[in-house]
Amino acid sequence: MWIFEGKEFTEEMIPEGAVGFVYEMGAVLKDGTVVRYIGKKNFYSDVKTKLAKKDLPTDKRLKTYTRKRKYMYQNYYSSNEVLKQAKKDGIEIKRFILEICFSKLELSYMECKYQFTLAVLEKKEFLNGNILGRFYKKIKE
Repeated sequence: MWIFEGKEFTEEMIPEGAVGFVYEMGAVLKDGTVVRYIGKKNFYSDVKTKLAKKDLPTDKRLKTYTRKRKYMYQNYYSSNEVLKQAKKDGIEIKRFILEICFSKLELSYMECKYQFTLAVLEKKEFLNGNILGRFYKKIKE
């Protein structure tokens, strides 16, 4: 269940033209460690599906597939391995939508903005290892 502005987020609440959202996920691991993660997720992806034989065009040069919009954010539990493993172990993961974005450019910008504002590379509780693949967490030896 995704939470947005204190309420459960449903597919009907997606604004017209919205592309994706910036999210925060958090959990308390079995050893008592609190972990958080900031990321972004698209609401949907356009998936190619083959046309049925009866629907195939007679002209060989025409498309043999159609595109269907598939909403895939509902069952998403981060790209982070620690959170994926926590989900498999049955640990409750809280999922919050921080910002809804209307373009891919805005989505990337807002993710970076939240990551820098919350100092995800400086705080131990955040699982983010880098920002944009350009700024990395300092590894202490």
